[in-house]
Amino acid sequence: MSSTKQHTVVTSPYGPLTLVADDGVLCGLYMTDQRHRPPEETFGDRDDAPFAEAEEQLQAYFAGELQEFTLQLHLNGTPFQRTVWDELRRIPYGETRSYGQLADTLGKPAASRAVGLANGKNPIGIIVPCHRVVGANGSLTGYGGGLERKRRLLDLEGDRSLF
Repeated sequence: MSSTKQHTVVTSPYGPLTLVADDGVLCGLYMTDQRHRPPEETFGDRDDAPFAEAEEQLQAYFAGELQEFTLQLHLNGTPFQRTVWDELRRIPYGETRSYGQLADTLGKPAASRAVGLANGKNPIGIIVPCHRVVGANGSLTGYGGGLERKRRLLDLEGDRSLF
């Protein structure tokens, strides 16, 4: 059974965002120049229809009116990656966690590097808030969308402990 992929591009204060759906369920949010961004030809046909709710929630988030996304998501990854991404969604708005703290929460205290790799391959940036993960000393560390975007997203959420 094959799936049907669609995509659209929406504007944001962080540049264009490409939203991708698989059978109408959001499975990707990619920024321009993002590390681990899949090739455009894998995004399917251009179709705005499946993305109305995602676009509405993103606009509310960028306006500071939404702190938690309630979208149905289809996260494609290994079981470990999906576990990490599920845990990312539990980090409250305006707060950060270190890679080590996430590894501890998952019951794998020696896996902070693996957590970092899974974090970097998050296919639904912003909505699955990988930008809320920082270095052990609170420093900004790798972000697929670039450190400046990460800094701006954390600033939007009011986490000024890093600046």
